[in-house]
Amino acid sequence: MTSPIQLLKSYQSRVYRDTSRFIAWIAGRQIGKSFTGAMRSVALADMTAKRDVLIASPSERQSMEAIEKCRAHVEAFNTVKIAEEIVERDAPGALMKSSTIVFQNGSRIIAVPGKPDTVRGFTADIWMDEFAFFEDPAATWKAILPSISNPLKGLKTAFLTSTPNGKSGRGKRFYDIVTDKGAIDPTQMEPCYKAGAWSIHRTPITLAAPELGTDLEELQAAVDDDETWKQEFLALFIDGSNVLLPYDLMAKCESMEATLSITPEEMAGRGPWYAGIDFGRTSDPSVLWLLEKVGDTLWTRAVKVLKNENTVDQFEILKPYIERCAFVAVDWTGPGVGFGDILEKHYTTCRSTGAQFGGEKIELCSFTAPFKCDIFPKLRSAFDAVKLRVPFATETREDLHEMQQIVSNGKYSYSAPRTAAGHSDRCTALALAVRAASRGGGYIAPPRVIVAASRFGNFAAPRSATVPGRFK
Repeated sequence: MTSPIQLLKSYQSRVYRDTSRFIAWIAGRQIGKSFTGAMRSVALADMTAKRDVLIASPSERQSMEAIEKCRAHVEAFNTVKIAEEIVERDAPGALMKSSTIVFQNGSRIIAVPGKPDTVRGFTADIWMDEFAFFEDPAATWKAILPSISNPLKGLKTAFLTSTPNGKSGRGKRFYDIVTDKGAIDPTQMEPCYKAGAWSIHRTPITLAAPELGTDLEELQAAVDDDETWKQEFLALFIDGSNVLLPYDLMAKCESMEATLSITPEEMAGRGPWYAGIDFGRTSDPSVLWLLEKVGDTLWTRAVKVLKNENTVDQFEILKPYIERCAFVAVDWTGPGVGFGDILEKHYTTCRSTGAQFGGEKIELCSFTAPFKCDIFPKLRSAFDAVKLRVPFATETREDLHEMQQIVSNGKYSYSAPRTAAGHSDRCTALALAVRAASRGGGYIAPPRVIVAASRFGNFAAPRSATVPGRFK
């Protein structure tokens, strides 16, 4: 039977077989660094009985993905046996504290989100994946250092893997380690070199491509962004980024009274209601985020996710919610243009290109760079002011946490990595909902339905009467 180790590419094998105590790997995207790190973790746990390996990643989702890769390697090694698996949370839907695989030899692999308070208290070998993208790498490194410095259970190892994230901000700690605080230019070094006490490996996609069979020209054309190509794939230190909504900030606004689901009928007699719709068709889902204003606080009442629904069907599903809202901000980009065309047929709309607001029901929002720089800082401000309530929900929290504020040449932009779950679609919908709430508007009565001959079916009246004095 072929050993999983024999499946490693030569550049992966160099990292895997490195016996240094401190190892850092500057890795381009899509070269298998997490695959290699998971294999290394399983081998360490299997090598010595009652040995702990701590895996820390920037988010809960990434930590869970790392533990899943470890489980796959356990199955591939065949001789390694799992005794039990444990996931620890303070409450259902709360942020994961840890996910643990316990081996029959007493060793453990423990995966945690990379926060200072989640990494404390362990004595373990550590693997910190995408270290340059932690919320606070310097504080997390300080908190985790005792894990490897306690000599009572033998010397522990530190393994850092990451795509570059600039020379300052969150990426500074990783940059300082792999360059010996700027004394070394990694692009001028061999794929393996020393930086102080650290053994450094650097693998851009150009080095990995021959073994992976990657078509570099095709990949670069698909990326279609020079800075992204340089940093994410060539592993160069170009710019930096910060998490828009850190876990600790979101925790202040999480509430058991915020909900993920409500029916249109349950909205009647309450409000005012505001919604944001991030439209998707195939690659990404559509998300409606529904807010109810109670006093001066915006409460999440529904986060409705639609996947692989055609545009007409999406309108029919979302129409009852739209009808009861005072104002709705809608993504009007890409496939969202067609959805916007339908909305324009049935409601008074305006556009995010300088139009004045005066009784419109819906704003069609074009996602230009200046528009993103308007809505996402305001979303952050709503969390900072604790004027927003969101539910305890793992998938929702992870989606919000994915959104990044990127700094490049002194300019800010906002982006999120594309995952199987989407592209921070919930975060975008919430930012749009907060924008909608800033437009004001009163309580909207349940709509008076008018039968209209249309290929889209029957529609409500474009405007519903506002109940005077119900809300200011």
